[in-house]
Amino acid sequence: MWLMRPLQERSTRIFLGVLFASLALVSVLHVFMPQDSALYVSAYTVTLLGKYLCYALLAVAVDLVWGYLGILSLGHGAFFALGGYAMGMYLMRQIGDRGVYGDPLLPDFMVFLNWQELPWYWLGFDMAWFAFVMVLLAPGILALVFGFLAFRSRVTGVYLSIITQALTFALMLAFFRNEMGLGGNNGLTDFKDMLGFDLRTDATRLGLFIATGIALAMGYLICRGIVTSKLGRVSVACRDAEARTRFLGYRVERVQLFVFVVSAMLAGVAGALYVPQVGIINPSEFSPLFSIEVVVWVALGGRATLYGAVIGAILVNYGKTVFTGIMPDAWLFALGGLFVLVTVFLPKGIAGLLFKPRKSSDASNTPPAKEATA
Repeated sequence: MWLMRPLQERSTRIFLGVLFASLALVSVLHVFMPQDSALYVSAYTVTLLGKYLCYALLAVAVDLVWGYLGILSLGHGAFFALGGYAMGMYLMRQIGDRGVYGDPLLPDFMVFLNWQELPWYWLGFDMAWFAFVMVLLAPGILALVFGFLAFRSRVTGVYLSIITQALTFALMLAFFRNEMGLGGNNGLTDFKDMLGFDLRTDATRLGLFIATGIALAMGYLICRGIVTSKLGRVSVACRDAEARTRFLGYRVERVQLFVFVVSAMLAGVAGALYVPQVGIINPSEFSPLFSIEVVVWVALGGRATLYGAVIGAILVNYGKTVFTGIMPDAWLFALGGLFVLVTVFLPKGIAGLLFKPRKSSDASNTPPAKEATA
């Protein structure tokens, strides 16, 4: 099976081993260690680590299209936010009459804005299976329509990047409007439970953390399965020499569209897991600055490696958590300086330090150029 093929790779086994060992370690330290112990992992830390894993899954999705397809998407924050809003709508419907205004059908912000009935696009979100399907379909359909028009018109390079950025900016402006019926500037918040589990309990937070780790592992395997297949080799060919690939008879736009849609769906899953852990989703997630920041994570970690994207996302966001408390005004300057330093001194990112190509034995036995000429 193509999904099991990546398990034959040493890098994949190491990545999954470290990931599952980290999940087990955090779970043990949170559940079994006393709260006054130095090794105890608090519920707040568990939630914070879960957020980092959501960002890591988003970075893997971006690395799939940028590293292996050559498409620099500056709009993946839109797919992330759409998945988050789909999950947020489900969580809002679960509140029922426990809201501030006690309306069993309408969310509090709709009652406050004097809405009389639930909009048609909210129907079905009281069912978990429908919401989970929409987590995949909402970003997937948007990527399908956008990608079909863009790739069919052969929009590439910086022009495609600008269009993706314009897409997420337009969606951000639309979601800020109260007429959209999605909470406007405040977004969706005050969630109570999910699948019958109270989101405020430590057990639910730990469960979401573990679920996010499993989703990251599955997303990584799906991406590795794609890039190690024939489709992945054609994707790399499209990245390196699109015109030659077309000349060989491949339908480049179909390859680009498929990989782009898969990447958007993975970003939607990341957004859906992000919302119940953070407790809010608002239009700021559509911000073009957020999408650019995701690209920085991938570049710092190491493009076209997938595990490098995970490393970059976790390290940068951990640094953001630490340094925004120490020097909040200078954090963006520090991030920019780090990006410049890594680009200059580590062109392959942090992942380039982990797996260096080995010299073959044939190369060591090759005589010097002068001796060979003689």
